[in-house]
Amino acid sequence: MSGDAPVFLIGYRGTGKTTVARELASRLGYEWVDADDIVEEAVGLSIAEIFAESGEAGFRELESQAVEALVGKQRIVIGLGGGAVMREENRRAIQGAGGQVVWLTAAVPTILARLAGDTTTASRRPNLTKSGGREEVEALLAARTPLYRECATLIVDTEGKSAAEVADEIAALLR
Repeated sequence: MSGDAPVFLIGYRGTGKTTVARELASRLGYEWVDADDIVEEAVGLSIAEIFAESGEAGFRELESQAVEALVGKQRIVIGLGGGAVMREENRRAIQGAGGQVVWLTAAVPTILARLAGDTTTASRRPNLTKSGGREEVEALLAARTPLYRECATLIVDTEGKSAAEVADEIAALLR
């Protein structure tokens, strides 16, 4: 990893990517960004509204545009959307950026508890399957885990840790 290369945080929603990105950036003296925020700002709609208007395919296209715009940046921590790894072009882009790709993990019950405790989850992020809940989390984790593993240069378990503790752990690994 080059000294100024971006640091990407990947993982399922509820693993702390946005909060850890903010904390980690302050430790590294980097900027930070949440890729979902970039998508929402670009079109002036929430992710849920994008899904309602354009479906998941429309959202994933916008997400890919955001990834493409972000991979060339330096001295930045980028929290990617949980499904960003689903597209091969995104995986190639983040792997080719020269930075570390940190996969944040958590157990299904922890993810569910974190999502339930996030007041913006329901309004901002739609269910991605008809079932929602535990069934959705388990199904999407099964599909995405091999892709997270393929991209990750570091894996950090977030179970029982605060965002600050996770950021400290990552910062130590990056040194």
